Amino acid sequence: MTDTIDQRARELAVYIIENGATVRSAASHFGISKSTVHKDLQQRLPKCDRILFQQVRQVLEQNKRERHIRGGLATRYKYKGY
Repeated sequence: MTDTIDQRARELAVYIIENGATVRSAASHFGISKSTVHKDLQQRLPKCDRILFQQVRQVLEQNKRERHIRGGLATRYKYKGY
């Protein structure tokens, strides 16, 4: 069981790094919840692959810095009718 969970954490990290994906889009792609993605990346990944964790953390930090822009665009599209 642990091997499959660790493998899932690695696959999530690789997907996020390669695509610059958000937690929400990764969760949707893998068919799991956002909280599972967070738990895999923040708690399980550092224990099984420290280097991959550091790389994915950079992408997640970048997404965090840009999220206010995405939210503004979503609101704009909502009211402009795009």
